[in-house]
Amino acid sequence: MNTFKERLKNGEKLFGPFLNMNYPAVVEIAGLAGFDFVIIDNEHGEIPLEATVDLIRAAKLAQIPAIVRVYEGNPELVDKALDLGADGVQIPNIGSKEAAEIAVQAAKFAPMGNRGCNRFVRAGKYGSISKENFFGRANDKTAVVLQVEGQDGVQALPDILTVKGVDVLFVGPYDLSASLGIPGQVDHPKVIEQMEHIMEQAAKVGVAIGFFVDDVQKAVEWRNRGVQYVSFSSDVGELYVRFKENADYFKMH
Repeated sequence: MNTFKERLKNGEKLFGPFLNMNYPAVVEIAGLAGFDFVIIDNEHGEIPLEATVDLIRAAKLAQIPAIVRVYEGNPELVDKALDLGADGVQIPNIGSKEAAEIAVQAAKFAPMGNRGCNRFVRAGKYGSISKENFFGRANDKTAVVLQVEGQDGVQALPDILTVKGVDVLFVGPYDLSASLGIPGQVDHPKVIEQMEHIMEQAAKVGVAIGFFVDDVQKAVEWRNRGVQYVSFSSDVGELYVRFKENADYFKMH
């Protein structure tokens, strides 16, 4: 089976939800449902870093890749998420080439970066993986997802895209709309135009594009436009929608 990163390199279009609930069964359910990955949200969700390891274990059990979104580009947070065994890290608020370089270097062992070298962690199967295999292969397996959310990142995009080791450039449409002065209007022509321009720039250097949608029909539309990493809604959002549909149906019939 190809790794998450290999599937991206092969041009596959992948679909997965944000997870905000600190409950391993939700991860398993996502895998059973057929999603391609989950994003464990340490930024906006209710999941503390200490609980993330159990969600990653559940992902391995369900055979679904686990990406951890840290709450800031702090190298210690990136290092910790990867030590816990995440398949990749998603770093928010990348607004400059320097921020991108710091994020990538934190996720990569030397000579590509400065990730702390310790194989006696869950990612190294507690030391059962030889140092040659662990340190030698981790860089090729670990996915790095950088979020561009504001106009600073958009303006710096040509420089950000020169940074080696970026697998996905993720665009947050809600923050992007806010930075354009039209908060929440994610379907506004200005947002669409800017998103398409970002996609064109990323395609030139072979970096996959990620995009958030909270409607499955929009997910299909953006997939068909070339978005490879389609992040879809959240566990709590989808649970609410399903609960609401059934509660309303019961009351109306």
